[in-house]
Amino acid sequence: MSRFRRATVGSTFFFTVVSHRRRPVLCSDPVRVALRTAIDRVRIARPFELEGMVLLSDHLHCIWTLPDDDVDFSARWSLIKHHVAYACRGLFDDVAVTVSRRKHRDASVWQRRFWEHQIRSDADLERHLDYIHFNPVKHGVAKSAGSWPYSSVHRYVAKGVYQPDWAGLPYLENMDLD
Repeated sequence: MSRFRRATVGSTFFFTVVSHRRRPVLCSDPVRVALRTAIDRVRIARPFELEGMVLLSDHLHCIWTLPDDDVDFSARWSLIKHHVAYACRGLFDDVAVTVSRRKHRDASVWQRRFWEHQIRSDADLERHLDYIHFNPVKHGVAKSAGSWPYSSVHRYVAKGVYQPDWAGLPYLENMDLD
């Protein structure tokens, strides 16, 4: 059996969470609403700052800053996934349930695990925020970062961190990619 090592120190983390079998369901209205509600509820019970996030059809990326005395992001993700699965129960009943998924009481919305990376510096945070916000362009679902509706890039444009056309065609044409 795999043994995953999770960080036990530090306070800012980058996460990737994937839908079960990479089904393109996460941008559907019921899942988006349930995810938003779940994150809000969990943030009240187990606080964290949501530094950045992007939601694509089959996965999401986000960066959280946790309180200094509490790095239990696994419990937070468990609660969020549970809330979304409960709110969306019955929507994904067409997924064949394996013995393992039944044993672990896994919902048909989420892949069992998630990936995390501890942010170690301001430069690391900046790189990961750029990665998050560029992701819709990378996956070909948006022509620019700002044209994707399910992203925190809009908050950063409003703050002046990014230009409105950041990571769009004019931006990419002016980049020195060599």
